[in-house]
Amino acid sequence: MSGTIKKLDRTAHYLKNKVGFIPEIAVILGSGLGKLADYIDGSIEIPYEEIPDFPSTTVAGHEGKLIFGTIKNRKVVAMKGRFHYYEGNDMDAVVFPVRVFKRMGIENIIITNAAGGVNTEFTPGDLMLITDHISFFCENPLRGENIDELGPRFPDMSAVYDRALRKAALESARKLGIDLKEGIYSYCKGPSYESPSEIKALRQMGADAVGMSTVPEAIVARHMGMRVLGISCITNMAAGVLDQPLNHEEVMETGKQAEQKFSGLVSDIIENWE
Repeated sequence: MSGTIKKLDRTAHYLKNKVGFIPEIAVILGSGLGKLADYIDGSIEIPYEEIPDFPSTTVAGHEGKLIFGTIKNRKVVAMKGRFHYYEGNDMDAVVFPVRVFKRMGIENIIITNAAGGVNTEFTPGDLMLITDHISFFCENPLRGENIDELGPRFPDMSAVYDRALRKAALESARKLGIDLKEGIYSYCKGPSYESPSEIKALRQMGADAVGMSTVPEAIVARHMGMRVLGISCITNMAAGVLDQPLNHEEVMETGKQAEQKFSGLVSDIIENWE
């Protein structure tokens, strides 16, 4: 057994013993989108610093705890605070929680983020269902020796974001009267925001939104055979779309404004998960 597997299983064993059940669905909450945690009944909160081998988060808007409980009678775990490559973490740390979830026996994951709007038809506050991603220029989390217990050396990425789950998400949005956009998410390393020329190039490549997370987690989730649903909250327009500078405070504020819509959508998706 590899050292990585031993570490993952040590963490997974700790969490299973701590909460006494295996969630059906894991949710990673993006910047400013933590209000979903208020929808979790019977919550058990575990700070990251108490979890063996877990990294710690350093970004404003990422509290740094796992919350176990139920949403609409579905057992879930919400990750309130994620790990980013730009914080100085290596990719193993960035994707460590997703691998732990799988080793716990969790087969489904919803990955959310705050993103910049590249598509000029989007406006801040929109929610976008991720149909695919672009990550040409970024570190792949599967680089290095493959761990066969986790997945194949060359995993297929032709349908990272589960088509059936996307269809169900669109149905939930229709029922709730939410104009859920669809589009391609482009991952960039950060922490600097992209330049106007970079955004123009990404738009020409087909990107609708851009951000600094999600893709590493989605890749390893698919590597391990998990079902993935991705949702972006468009918290600002990307560089060059509007004649104004970008800042993290705007991201946080817009995320808070969209929290109720976002939380309602995700909780309905969870209720009707198949």
